[in-house]
Amino acid sequence: MTPLPATAGRTAPDPALLDAVRARLAREGAGPTPARVAAALRAEGGVLGDSEVLAIARLLRADLTGAGPLEPLLADPAVTDVLVNGPGEVWVDDGRGLHPAEGVRFPDDAAVRRLAQRLAAQAGRRLDDAAPWVDAALPGGVRLHAVLAPVAPEGTCLSLRLPRRRVFSLDELVAAGSVPAEGARLLRAVLAARAPFVVCGGTGTGKTTLLSALLSLADRRERLLLVEDSAELRPDHPHVVRLQARPPNIEGTGGVTLHQLVRQALRMRPDRLVVGEVRGTEIVTLLAAMNTGHEGGCGTVHANAAVDVPARIEALGCAAGLSREAVHSQLAATRALVVHVVRDPGGPRRVAEVCVLRRDASGLVRAVPAVAFPGDGSVAAHEGLGELTDRVGGAWRSADPGSGTSA
Repeated sequence: MTPLPATAGRTAPDPALLDAVRARLAREGAGPTPARVAAALRAEGGVLGDSEVLAIARLLRADLTGAGPLEPLLADPAVTDVLVNGPGEVWVDDGRGLHPAEGVRFPDDAAVRRLAQRLAAQAGRRLDDAAPWVDAALPGGVRLHAVLAPVAPEGTCLSLRLPRRRVFSLDELVAAGSVPAEGARLLRAVLAARAPFVVCGGTGTGKTTLLSALLSLADRRERLLLVEDSAELRPDHPHVVRLQARPPNIEGTGGVTLHQLVRQALRMRPDRLVVGEVRGTEIVTLLAAMNTGHEGGCGTVHANAAVDVPARIEALGCAAGLSREAVHSQLAATRALVVHVVRDPGGPRRVAEVCVLRRDASGLVRAVPAVAFPGDGSVAAHEGLGELTDRVGGAWRSADPGSGTSA
């Protein structure tokens, strides 16, 4: 429960009184306005001053219609993830990695469960003993995942992934140390050449942030079709069309998959087809699109290293019904580039390397490093640099004064 604002000489109201007021408001179907809270307090025998009534009204509004004790965390623009591991354990990622949220806790597991069920209801999803978990997008773009006890033995677990409040430009990422100056020129060249590419990395490495920044550089005359599971990409561009997947309803019908949306997007005259996260059968349609004249296609994929991307795409393609040979044949024909991002312990999220895809004598595709950015401002050239230059040109290698070592 959210603590009341500290006031000299005053103590927080009796939790039993708060529960009684909450129950009365729920029975009456009344919102926690100051007037209704005051009336409920009088009915329950509570006598408090105006400031205490206002504080209780704010607390109950957060508990009944908002995110309860998580409200301050969700309002912080630096926060990207809020994780609740039971009533007494709340973790937050505010750009410094995961750490405990000081002073934030729930009174009991019932309070966590109520919040999880209320958020699930906002997303039009069911969460109860018969359906003890939920994965959904809330209004405003927050990603919700919740698991109830006893599936979660220590108590209800709640995970909230917050969308970025603003789009970072590529120049801002350079200033923050996420992209070296020469790397920024390379990425601009990739966009200008309309080369297909995927941004890969682990969870929380900044794949979506980087992709949004890159899409913001697309020609203003281009039409961007974004296909996502939840609306996370927010490019600063005048012509963006969004398609968003939808899970099945309680009856198990009405679901819309990414695979279906990619097929629809291809009929909407996209200049760039963007899949927010490639993780299912949509890979088949995306590969086909990249091989049939749809230039500049891009997306993100989870992979621990750039060299793992071909194997990841092979697994997705084979699960969708393609043979191994067909997956690698189509992947090689895309001539796509791989941009790998990492998050160093205690450091910023950053671009680590750019790779080209090359088909070897066995017929399998492998990711060949072209340029690496070690994180100290230097640039290291690798085996695939020549192929990279063939695809995007070499002007990006003309280092400006003070931009660092040229590849």
